[in-house]
Amino acid sequence: MKTFSLLTLILLFSAFICLGAGTALGASNGNINSSSMQVNLTNQNPDSARPGEPVELTVSVQNVGTKDIKDITVTVNPEYPFTEISGQSLVKKVSYLNARQDDNEGGVLKFKLMTDPNASAGTYDIDIVTTYKSGSGSSSSTMTTTKTIQLDVRGKEYAQIVTIDKANIDIAKQETLEFIITNTGTSSLKNMVVSWKDPKGVILPVYSDNTKYIKYLDAGESVTVVYNVMADVNADPGLYTLDINLTLEDYESNEKIIQTTAGVFVGGETDFDVAFSESDAGEISLSVANVGNNIAYSVKVSVPKQDNYKVSGSSSTIVGNLEKGDYTIASFDVTSVQGAAVVEGGSGAPGTAKASAEGGNLTAASVEGNPLKVQIEYTDAKGERITVDKEVELEITGGSMTAQAGGQGKRNGVSSYLPYIAVIVLAGGVFVYRKKIQEKILVKREKKSGDKKPEEQKYGCKTPRD
Repeated sequence: MKTFSLLTLILLFSAFICLGAGTALGASNGNINSSSMQVNLTNQNPDSARPGEPVELTVSVQNVGTKDIKDITVTVNPEYPFTEISGQSLVKKVSYLNARQDDNEGGVLKFKLMTDPNASAGTYDIDIVTTYKSGSGSSSSTMTTTKTIQLDVRGKEYAQIVTIDKANIDIAKQETLEFIITNTGTSSLKNMVVSWKDPKGVILPVYSDNTKYIKYLDAGESVTVVYNVMADVNADPGLYTLDINLTLEDYESNEKIIQTTAGVFVGGETDFDVAFSESDAGEISLSVANVGNNIAYSVKVSVPKQDNYKVSGSSSTIVGNLEKGDYTIASFDVTSVQGAAVVEGGSGAPGTAKASAEGGNLTAASVEGNPLKVQIEYTDAKGERITVDKEVELEITGGSMTAQAGGQGKRNGVSSYLPYIAVIVLAGGVFVYRKKIQEKILVKREKKSGDKKPEEQKYGCKTPRD
């Protein structure tokens, strides 16, 4: 009885083992007989997508299952930075795929996508969705699979000269010229070379050559390149062209050259030296010299209103153009406000000194420590009107200068003596003329006396008068 029970247990255990093995085998056979789709990205052209350019994808679809499939639809779902190209469908269909296909079998599909122009370098995911029907009749079913692929995007290598810090360079003066270079692409730049040249040779670098190197510049970053430059002292004022070359290496270490131009104005403002020249009878003369390196157009010299001095008549004079190194003389009738004092107060009361509005003579005391303010206006080479303020120390020797009467024209030191000079010259001319007449008379008399007898020579007649 015990033997029977043990045998029964062994048989029941064996039956359970066989049943489990049969179930597992059935499941395995079910998987083998099922359909299965395999989707792969086999090629990408170019290998790395470029911003602003299309990229072509080659996709293979293969049935590796044991059942045939049909009505296969393959759809590419693009995401940033990829978009659909007009006229290029992102949905492809395959009518039928046999079971158990090898690697060289199956369908080959091509898709085209556009890469965003501002895409940054990196790796991006794209989903490929496949739907198909498996089986036939009432046992047919629709299956969906999703395959995620990765696409590489190569950044755009581009840089540009965004700004130049100066639009004007003075003549014969060392100045700094700065180029601000910005990587406006989406990929980093390396081994950049910046150079520039003025075709006319007016603007030249000093203390270095015209080439600068930039080892690395990341996307969106800027770098400043500084040159010390100088314009030729003999250069004509005007706008000059700078040819700028920017050489860089791209993603594949190929050399790329970017060329551009910039305009720089040579010339500009100038400076003046104003000195006291001479004084005569209330009139002062000032020497105005252009001591800068640029021409001054339409120069006007003025004596503005000020506390210590007053101008009688015109306070401005136009002297025209002044080349660099040239000078001119400007004259004004100037009186001292401090020098003319009136006394206020009642009879017998102490008076109070007060400056007269009418002005008085210029004296050494009135001009001492009181420089005359002078204003110079001119037009520079760019056509801009410039004003320069100067102060001049007046030098008055002796007692004073007598101001000219109002309404009379200006006369310089030489012209005031012209009447006297004319009288002297006229008197000298009369004297010379009379001397020549007397010499002629004497000569005639000598000739006549040579033909007479001694008595005639003595008495001037043939016989002496009684």
